[in-house]
Amino acid sequence: MVRYAVIFFIIAIVAGALGFGGIAGAAAGIAKIVFYVFIVLLLISLVQKMLSKA
Repeated sequence: MVRYAVIFFIIAIVAGALGFGGIAGAAAGIAKIVFYVFIVLLLISLVQKMLSKA
């Protein structure tokens, strides 16, 4: 998922450099959402791992 966030971030940078404001904003928004989903899933997996060891 981090890879997808980085891909959308790069798309946003390229689109912003070329002057496509709407596309850059949309790609940046998608990158944020994917990144936050990744963080939540990471935290859930860490908690599960800690609980399974106990």
